[in-house]
Amino acid sequence: MSQLQVLPTISFQLQNGVDQQLNVTYQLFGQALHQAPIVLVNHALTGNSQVAREEGWWSNLIGETKVIDLNRFTVIAFNIPGNGFDKEDKNLIHNYKEYTTKDIATIYWKSLEQIGINELFALIGGSLGGAIAWEMALLEPKKIKHLIPIATNIKASDWLIGNAHIQESILNQQEQPLEKARMHAMLLYRTPESIQEKFKGTYNENKNCYAVEDWLNYHGDSLQKRFTLASYKMMNHLLRTIGQELTSEDLEQFAKTTSVTIHCIYVDSDYMFTSREQINTVQSIANHKKDIHLYSIQSIHGHDAFLIEYEQLNTLLQPIFKKA
Repeated sequence: MSQLQVLPTISFQLQNGVDQQLNVTYQLFGQALHQAPIVLVNHALTGNSQVAREEGWWSNLIGETKVIDLNRFTVIAFNIPGNGFDKEDKNLIHNYKEYTTKDIATIYWKSLEQIGINELFALIGGSLGGAIAWEMALLEPKKIKHLIPIATNIKASDWLIGNAHIQESILNQQEQPLEKARMHAMLLYRTPESIQEKFKGTYNENKNCYAVEDWLNYHGDSLQKRFTLASYKMMNHLLRTIGQELTSEDLEQFAKTTSVTIHCIYVDSDYMFTSREQINTVQSIANHKKDIHLYSIQSIHGHDAFLIEYEQLNTLLQPIFKKA
């Protein structure tokens, strides 16, 4: 496991004007800083900075001789402040409703500046991490060579905001809020077809429940063991803030001025960030910009396909990372 590193305290102002101080944590993989092209990987809602090596949640993509080759790239991954990965819970955020994804993007750029990084070969992330990548590109449209948002969008839909609202309601209950919220979320991450194919109506006689119920109980329990309630509240809240101040005029201006090449990858069966909304975003930008590309992952598994369909994702990413 790459050592968790802590930056000196960052002072900044939230979008609502509140002053904050944070110690941002991160991990480095691959080549030494400033010796190779830099790839920033943004983690998803329950992810963290451990993106590679044995415990890495994206190790099918990132590693020696993998598509993001650690023999050729420096990979950096921050922890979203408040995700609790520092083990000592020093950075838990209880005023989480004051934060937005744009704030996280600002924190990431300030952190990169402290490390001495002024430009990125690639910025990649899935789901919430991809949304933060969009926010980073909007803030600094000329510092990224390749932007790769996966299974995400530049602005939260009403559907996403509604689901985040339900999650918040569950998280404010007294009895097993984290486990119950996770069980609800798992059904948003998959599709009816995916669930049916996985379980086929199987009943577990030993546990006196359906296999799908046992699976949901397992995911609720396992998240409770490695995540805190405060962390989950923070991450869930961020979903509803994605692009909340973004206007069509802002998007047009970004498209006309940015130098980044955009590679948008959507999952055709995604319920969380639907294919239609992602296609609409790309079309809006493409009206004013040539270097934008749209790819799809074909899967019955819904949103979680970006964590499941590694062969398709590797095929889509390979041409981008061969260019370095």
